Formats: sequence, structure tokens, C-alpha cells
Amino acid sequence: MKPVNEVKLDFWSRSANEAFARTAAACFAAQLDPTLDEVNDIKTAVSEAVTNVIVHAYPDCIGKVILRLRLFEDHTVEIVIKDHGVGIPDVEKAREPLFTTGSEERSGMGFTIMESFTDSMRVRSQVGKGTTVTLRKKIARRLGGSH
Repeated sequence: MKPVNEVKLDFWSRSANEAFARTAAACFAAQLDPTLDEVNDIKTAVSEAVTNVIVHAYPDCIGKVILRLRLFEDHTVEIVIKDHGVGIPDVEKAREPLFTTGSEERSGMGFTIMESFTDSMRVRSQVGKGTTVTLRKKIARRLGGSH
């Protein structure tokens, strides 16, 4: 299925950019007339994904984060967060609740949260090359909406 709209943003893995990415994703998804709950789900998932990049992908440096947002005719928003950081040696282990490679103040719930606030999550990673997280969320159609 071809997207009906798409945007790609590149930004540095600075913590200030997490709020930017979250807001940009919510604004882009607004075209589908989401409910406040649906907007908050998108913001939460993007926030977790970008925070993972900042904390885990580039633990000792600042690197590039790529955020791609696509809308589809079936009212699905696709969110892709990509980095060229350290990569994840064991994706299945990293997806386990409470597992973290960060410091003790990290909850280890990032992937669990992303998965619970979206309809699907795919994680691809190569050690030394980076990670790509693809999230999809279907937005309910509103009666009388223009879409």
C-alpha cells in the first residue's frame, strides 16, 4: 500500500529533541483526526523510541536520529525511528520488560510501552550499524470526517 502522505526528519540525539519528535509526530498524525487518546498514544510511543536512541544507541556521543512518518489510506500512521548507533546484540532480550543496558534509573520498559501504545512494533538491529523501530497505529475514522 502506498502512503498518502509522508515526512522525514533528521535531528541530533539530544534530549531536547525528544519533545520535538513527539510533537512533530502528533502534528503530522492530526491529519487523520485522531482522538486525544490516540494522539497521546502516538506521542508516548515516539517519546519512548527517541529516548531509547538517546540513551542506548549513542551512549557516549551525539548521533543522528531519523524519524519517518507515513499516513496510509486505511487510516494507519507508520512511525519509523532509525539510528546508526551501537545496535542491539539480542533484540528479543531487549524487548523483555525490565531489561535495560542503561543505568539503574532506567526502567527497561521502553519496548513494552511502545508495543502497548501502538498496534504493531518491529525492531531490526545490527551491532555497530544501528537500529530501526517501526511502529504502526490505526486511527479510527470519525463520522462526518473529510478523510
